[in-house]
Amino acid sequence: MDVAHDPTDDRPTLAQLKAVVQPPEHIARYNAEHWAGALYLRHLSIHLTRLLLPTGISANGVTTLMIVIGLGGAVALLVPGLVGAVVCVVAMQLQILFDCSDGEVARWRQRFSPTGIYLDRIGHYVTEAAIPVFLGMRAGGWDWSDPRRVDGWTAVGLLVAVLVLLNKSFTDLMHVARAKSGRPVLADVVDTARPKSSGMARLRSSLAYLPFFRAFIAIEASLLVLVAAVVDAVHGDLVGSRFLVVVMVPLAVVTALGHLAAVLASSRLD
Repeated sequence: MDVAHDPTDDRPTLAQLKAVVQPPEHIARYNAEHWAGALYLRHLSIHLTRLLLPTGISANGVTTLMIVIGLGGAVALLVPGLVGAVVCVVAMQLQILFDCSDGEVARWRQRFSPTGIYLDRIGHYVTEAAIPVFLGMRAGGWDWSDPRRVDGWTAVGLLVAVLVLLNKSFTDLMHVARAKSGRPVLADVVDTARPKSSGMARLRSSLAYLPFFRAFIAIEASLLVLVAAVVDAVHGDLVGSRFLVVVMVPLAVVTALGHLAAVLASSRLD
């Protein structure tokens, strides 16, 4: 239900802001809300949004900050030891926090544009591909004194990044295919993603108990990197980071192929 408000009012109360920018139908979207958003980040983003509104920053400006924070967090993995991993974890939390706020700013000001959606997609593509790249560089013992050196660990990280980008493209290409064939915009509800085959549906449900595909989402990936960094610190070498980047290769292959099969087996291309 639409709530009447003044989009030019940059100092709303929390209650006014929440009623407009966090409507239940938006929070309940099937694919658009990260679990961290529903669990705690939405409770924080409303306060961030209230602080951002008086600054005059646009929703696209907030999205740009999200991109910078995400990429910066990935680059931080070049800092050796636990420090780089901790910075990465914090940055990915902030990235999703700003990701929540950019939409909230847009909904309050009633200013929506394809540019905002486009920048948002770029932000997630760049961040989630950059994490394995810089993890690979970290696993190779990146040396700031010789930045031109690229070893096999960096190549493995790049391979994972390509697979991550390919996997993410499957969803967006589905929307492109529907648009080019004159199909309407797909509703973001669980029924559209459910496989038509009962066997595929059971397999998809069983994978919910082993969500390895989440290893390539920014927050989860950063937490795995932190665990690997702890292992590195305990062993006094890079065994944790190297193990993680290697394991990511088959997981990324299975995730991408599974995603492609799920799209083709569902009604999303009907």
